[in-house]
Amino acid sequence: MGKLWAHGALSFATFYEMRPLRSFTVRVQLPARLEPLREVAMNLRWSWDQRTRDLFRWVDPDLWETCEGDPMRILDEVSPARLAELAEDASFLAFMEEVRAELVRHVTGPNWFGGRQSPLSSVAYFSPEFAITEALPQYSGGLGVLAGDHLKAASELGLPLVGVGLFYRQGYFMQHVNTEGRQHEHYPTQDPHSMPVEGTDELRISVELAGSPLYGRVWRAEVGKISLYLLDTDCDENDGERKRIADRLYGGDVEHRLQQEILLGIGGVRALEAMGIRAQVFHTNEGHAGFQGLERIRTLVTKEGLGFDEALEAVRASTLFTTHTPVPAGIDRFSEELMRKYFSSFAEECGIGFERLMELGHAPGDEPSAPFNMAVMGLHLAGMSNGVSKLHGEVSRSMFGNLWPDLDTPEIPITSVTNGVHGPTWIAPEMADLFTKAVLPGWNEAEAASWKRVHSIPDDRLWRAREQGRQRLVAFARRKLRDDLLSEGSDGSDLGWCDEVLDPTICTIGFARRFAPYKRATLLLSDPERLRALLLSPDHPMQLVFAGKAHPADEPGKQLIQTIVNFARDPEVRHRVVFLQNYDMQVGRSLYRGADIWLNTPRRPMEACGTSGMKAALNGALNCSVLDGWWDECFDGENGWAIPSAEHEEDLAARDKAEAEALFNLLEQQILPLFYDRRTAGLPREWLARVKHSVASLAPKVLGSRMVKDYTTDLYEPLAKRSQTMAADGFAAARELAAWKERVRKGWREVAVEAGEDTESAAEVGTTRWVEARVNPGVLDPSEIEVQLLHGPVVGDDSLSAAETVTMALDGENADGTLRFRGGFECRRSGRYGFAIRALPKYKDLASPVEVGLAAWAGD
Repeated sequence: MGKLWAHGALSFATFYEMRPLRSFTVRVQLPARLEPLREVAMNLRWSWDQRTRDLFRWVDPDLWETCEGDPMRILDEVSPARLAELAEDASFLAFMEEVRAELVRHVTGPNWFGGRQSPLSSVAYFSPEFAITEALPQYSGGLGVLAGDHLKAASELGLPLVGVGLFYRQGYFMQHVNTEGRQHEHYPTQDPHSMPVEGTDELRISVELAGSPLYGRVWRAEVGKISLYLLDTDCDENDGERKRIADRLYGGDVEHRLQQEILLGIGGVRALEAMGIRAQVFHTNEGHAGFQGLERIRTLVTKEGLGFDEALEAVRASTLFTTHTPVPAGIDRFSEELMRKYFSSFAEECGIGFERLMELGHAPGDEPSAPFNMAVMGLHLAGMSNGVSKLHGEVSRSMFGNLWPDLDTPEIPITSVTNGVHGPTWIAPEMADLFTKAVLPGWNEAEAASWKRVHSIPDDRLWRAREQGRQRLVAFARRKLRDDLLSEGSDGSDLGWCDEVLDPTICTIGFARRFAPYKRATLLLSDPERLRALLLSPDHPMQLVFAGKAHPADEPGKQLIQTIVNFARDPEVRHRVVFLQNYDMQVGRSLYRGADIWLNTPRRPMEACGTSGMKAALNGALNCSVLDGWWDECFDGENGWAIPSAEHEEDLAARDKAEAEALFNLLEQQILPLFYDRRTAGLPREWLARVKHSVASLAPKVLGSRMVKDYTTDLYEPLAKRSQTMAADGFAAARELAAWKERVRKGWREVAVEAGEDTESAAEVGTTRWVEARVNPGVLDPSEIEVQLLHGPVVGDDSLSAAETVTMALDGENADGTLRFRGGFECRRSGRYGFAIRALPKYKDLASPVEVGLAAWAGD
């Protein structure tokens, strides 16, 4: 119990930690005329709309800064006197109504998707984290930022999409770096009632966890016209331990992680069903939400009477899986013991053995007791799959090629959609103004031709915008550094030097991302004396601003932070190097807007995409990066710099040394001299020309509108059509496809292909080469087999390069009962040339010719 003592006019209370019997929300009562403020504040469109942010800045400019630009906090803390004053301010009321009308037009007005004749009716986008704004801290880093930008771009394009995630009461950790440079984590509890989310108090969903129910409530955030639903386990129906299942993002042990992913996947589907939301396409952003597919299979089995494999085909037809992981170590795996504990009843309910369930998370050849791989399940349950850059697509096809052992790596059915970023969220107001005038008022959806007009921006205006971004970064870094040091216990009287940290006129290099060893944040620190010379150069000085968190369990990542922090605290260079603690969206925006160079130093090809450089580029920064992720496909030789990769070097230390040497050479010989070349009117003309080319060439490729359009046309809409086909007439097509696959898999071992006799050892350019094949179809009908002729140049390792495919025609039956197929191709070039022949299963409702993963090759 709490105790209360009274002394004169003062009362003193002490409280022990306890849960209240009931809790409720106390909110400021707004004057009737100002009620639209709450409506506007509850829609997170304010996080990217400048006029909405200006509206709340007008409410109280000082409070806007104190509340870190959070409209809900402002409305809770603004004084009644100020509210009364605003309620009588005609200019404020008029502006408020304009902003509200703009929100209504955004939600209900015409848009890109509305102008399409699309088969797509709705998408459910599942992700373990969403970064919409720092006022709703439900994210750790790149995956969440990508998910947030996806929702924002979908809202602007008018896509019929909802988001599904978890509400973490403690979010991701707050970072604190101590006097020794060591990262420590703390987890402040968040109150959803003070955030821009609305609760569905009457709605509860439940999922089974090892034989007993886990309950979840649902919070809804409005992101423009997109609804984001977040499941929370802190509700009265759960006991103390279960209330904490959704406490921390990426927290707890492996079993805790499994429980969260069950809630996200299975609970997310049940939440949509309970709210009457019938999604047509399900998009799983990484494997964490993969159990949504299992729940949909269970529903089809128990409510529609489908068999397990029939339900699997129906679910696959409407599921997209996006992998963000370029290394196997980044994939969630769960032991057979844990899976049996949590999913044995699921297998029984679906009428299958537990071993069949485990096969969904196994590759061919895996032992039955092998850990259950969430990415493998994601691929098995998805009709379409993609990586997040062209290079990452190649890496993914190689990494998961063992799921399709009969296919060559380039044919593995994993495509790619390169990530994009939501420009209005990240771009500085000055740069946005330049784009509005030079490109288009709606520059965020502009095509490549419009972006060429960036070259018309006067150099002096562009340079001024870049200077303003750098000046604000310097001011932000000084203020934050002082606050961080004070929080460590430093004496404020000894922190005068913080006011001299960084120089707003010096070339500023930004590096902000998760601190993982492969990202090599300390590459420049590998030669500290050479780095000092660059930092302190009298002619071409530079300065470094770092930010980022290491996962709490990543000790090597923490050591990288410690190395940088301790270097930055050296009195000789501390005015040139800063580490900004607690990297979040606010810190990121300051860096993207103020950096002149965006540095990225991963070991190729371990970066799936890396969108931070995209945000910096939109703000006029130039990228200096290893050719990895998005930069590999977007670098054109003139829109930034490429750090040569020594990936052929197996010794990692030798590789890092070689790439550090290359980076230093770029800085010393190209980047810094170009930045400080002011021979014409005091402006760095050549630098600005490169900035303009960077923006013009990159903006149409990196914007989130391009990304979401690609997802819609290339993946969502084809899946929508296929899901309609599979669901028609009581899922008749799904039932037939499942039966056909079972029969083909059993009979495929009898299929054999042989090449016909071929005595020609040479051909002339321009002639047609005809090829015959003999095929034994076994028990299959000839109509169920497609015979293909693959031809192309032969490269050094005797493999076909850039092979083209020709479907061979059935040309009769041989005397021995085999089928004769014939096809031809034109020899278009001289040199070594070759061909191969194979047979694939053929069926009208396959998503792709290689979907089944079976092939019979001539010569095998």
